[in-house]
Amino acid sequence: MALFSFYNVRKPRQYEHKPIYYDPRKEAMEERVRKVKREMGIEEAEEEYKPSIKGTFVQGTSHLKKSRMKGEDSRSRKYKNVKLAVILILLAILFWFLFWQ
Repeated sequence: MALFSFYNVRKPRQYEHKPIYYDPRKEAMEERVRKVKREMGIEEAEEEYKPSIKGTFVQGTSHLKKSRMKGEDSRSRKYKNVKLAVILILLAILFWFLFWQ
């Protein structure tokens, strides 16, 4: 029965994060140079990168893709889950009345 010991408790491993060197002055300087180049017309104004990740999770999973194709949304899935829970509770009550009373 020596599975657990109060005297020799091992400590969990610590997370060691080694930060990448970050120079805010250099980044601010590069941003100012980019801004000046855009104003002078040397560099074209590029649009800010906005990743289009909306909907990619649904496209990556087959069961959500199928439910989207059927026209189901999150509200109808929640309604189905509540309906299932109510049915299970009613069956449990019915089982209790039939076999324990």
